[in-house]
Amino acid sequence: MDLHVRYEGDDDPEKCTARKLARFDLVDLHRSDRATPYGVVLNPHAERALSPADANGTLVALDCSWESAGEARFSIPGTHRALPYLVAANPVNFGKPFRLTTVEALAAGLVILGDRPHAERLLAKFTWGETFLELNAEPLRRYADCADSEAVVAVQAEYLDR
Repeated sequence: MDLHVRYEGDDDPEKCTARKLARFDLVDLHRSDRATPYGVVLNPHAERALSPADANGTLVALDCSWESAGEARFSIPGTHRALPYLVAANPVNFGKPFRLTTVEALAAGLVILGDRPHAERLLAKFTWGETFLELNAEPLRRYADCADSEAVVAVQAEYLDR
């Protein structure tokens, strides 16, 4: 699967997971919406959840500060999908639901779309990467087994109701 990141560059470059992935040639960074290829865009404001039915070969994430991640920032062309309930493993937001780094979002998307080995390669570049997969093992497995967005939302509801 091709991985692309619409890179805003508004967060700490030392902690930026997208820049680190780009240094290892694991993602392509793009500085404009026009330069960003069309694909499945991971967007927390999307109306539909990501499911295995969305696999199309190109996964796109927006890398920006959480403080500026409002809905207007997600103007990237593509099919917008939200990641379901997952817990962050990164040191800044450890244990917080929905507060994923770019690498966590891309890895989660890859697992849900059926490419766990690719997700593991991305996360291997971070000391806490394996922890993300361990913390979210059950929900990721269950989301990946869903047929469509509605089934993913139904599984997510079980975690939100706890």
